[in-house]
Amino acid sequence: MKYAIIGFGCAGYYAAKAIRQLDEAGTITVFSEHDCAPYNPMLTTYYVAGKIPFEGLFPFGTLAHVRDELKLDLRTGVRVERIDPETKTVWPAGGAPETFDRLLLATGASAFAPPVEGLAPGEAFSMRTLDDAVRLKKALEEHDYRSALVVGASMVGIKVVELLNARGIDTTLADLAPRVFPLAAYESVSHEIERRIESKGVRLALAKALSKAEKTDAGYRCTMSDGSTLDAELIVLCIGTRANVQTVRDTAVTLGRGVQVNDRMETSCPGVFAAGDCCEGHELQSDKSMIIGLWANAAHQGATAGANMAGGEADFSGNFLHNITHFMDMDFIGFGDNRLTGTVLTSGDIHSGLYVEAVLGEKGLVGVNILDNYRISGAIKNYLYRVMETGSAVIQPMQRGILIKEGMRPSFIEKLEKRLEQGGRA
Repeated sequence: MKYAIIGFGCAGYYAAKAIRQLDEAGTITVFSEHDCAPYNPMLTTYYVAGKIPFEGLFPFGTLAHVRDELKLDLRTGVRVERIDPETKTVWPAGGAPETFDRLLLATGASAFAPPVEGLAPGEAFSMRTLDDAVRLKKALEEHDYRSALVVGASMVGIKVVELLNARGIDTTLADLAPRVFPLAAYESVSHEIERRIESKGVRLALAKALSKAEKTDAGYRCTMSDGSTLDAELIVLCIGTRANVQTVRDTAVTLGRGVQVNDRMETSCPGVFAAGDCCEGHELQSDKSMIIGLWANAAHQGATAGANMAGGEADFSGNFLHNITHFMDMDFIGFGDNRLTGTVLTSGDIHSGLYVEAVLGEKGLVGVNILDNYRISGAIKNYLYRVMETGSAVIQPMQRGILIKEGMRPSFIEKLEKRLEQGGRA
């Protein structure tokens, strides 16, 4: 059997590993645009900040180790121009087309930012790829920046703000949204995070987009969408991402915002699979297909795709929206869709120590925000998953013990286990 994996990040690695576990003799050809081992994009800010060495970006070891471990035919530094999913033919740039028995699209996603007047491509920095991280780290080492503008109050944006602030750079965080983490945090939690960020000396420019950047002797005069201006020597754009689906656009593969797949990670073309940030998956809470850009999600999707490519039987029922991050001496955890409404429950002091804000809907818990205690995240995540899966669940004794040990009141835990009664009361 001949397998082709297009892209070699988290999803590609786990797919190759699953294939090799079921098929020791098959040929696994990997096409990768970069010439390094699979790396974790969420660790790039830690590398730029000097918290981990360059080698720490590669959780599976060196490229040579991965190649030998999985017996791969590696084609590094090769860009795939197009794919014919019906014949399973791959056209690498500068090379002859090759046909395979099974294909996996694991091409990931790329940083995306709308054009800004006066800002030429490449002048601003981004933080998505290994190359982005190396470029920003080199710039920070070679220049004594005094001011910076980070656009995008996202999980990546806030980590960039953290590392710039730690270097003593006068940093402004801007976002078109009216508050930080608008897709993950409840409003009260957002405002508390904003208060803490500002207490570290960071300026906030919320409900504002960067509309123009005019070059000056010192850097840029930045004009925001409300007409206000600020000066910055460094601009970092952390606005969003787009799935890399160019190779299968205008083919028989069905696309939404990403490649659409079933629970086997198979596309609309038999024998062609997709996994990771380039594809959509089943979001359990909304029961819809969407891109869920999480490392663990990519790993599950890749392993599922690989097993099925090699003739096994594997399903991935889906995932739900969640974020776990540590920055500026605080933890933030967000589980579930923060747009869903219901009865709001709170526990603890939002300004210090463990604080939990939860929302109960008709079927039970629909969302949780946690400040300043990552240790309870596993228990809460597991419980919310079971609520979505079964519609009714209780917190298990071991998980209950963890929550109580970390300072959550038993009476609050009992409230979390309830559904909304008629009349909207928990």
